[in-house]
Amino acid sequence: MTWEWLWKSTISGLSGSTASTALMYLKAKAGILPSFQPYENFQIAAAYLIGHAVHPKVLWLISFFNGSTAVGLVFGYLYRYLPGDSGVSKGMIFGLCGWLVMNLLAFPLVGLGPFATAIGLGFQPAAFSLAMLSTYSVVMGLIYGVLGRSGKSR
Repeated sequence: MTWEWLWKSTISGLSGSTASTALMYLKAKAGILPSFQPYENFQIAAAYLIGHAVHPKVLWLISFFNGSTAVGLVFGYLYRYLPGDSGVSKGMIFGLCGWLVMNLLAFPLVGLGPFATAIGLGFQPAAFSLAMLSTYSVVMGLIYGVLGRSGKSR
């Protein structure tokens, strides 16, 4: 692991997390899919696992930190192996894979069902989660690609 790879991955993940947070803020302000609140479902699941309530800001901070570090580091490591000629295309592929994992594994685990179909809103929650993960991963890929041009990337 090189210092350069570490800081580029972290900056890229932080940028993606910031873009995704902005999209979630706009979702809330615009009243888009008000009954689709995946963070609340994750909060309930976390409370069940640890035996007491978890403050919503704590869960959001954990998610933001995870997206800024762990997922950014995984992306930075996989960057050269992902198909595509640019950071944007590599980010889109990474985001699509993340979207499938979220919709086929994470959502069912917290009671939303595959593609969040258990909440009765059709495919809209799945489409929004695709927009959310695409925003995150495309921004992350774009920034990683730009930073990669400024020096040798992993």
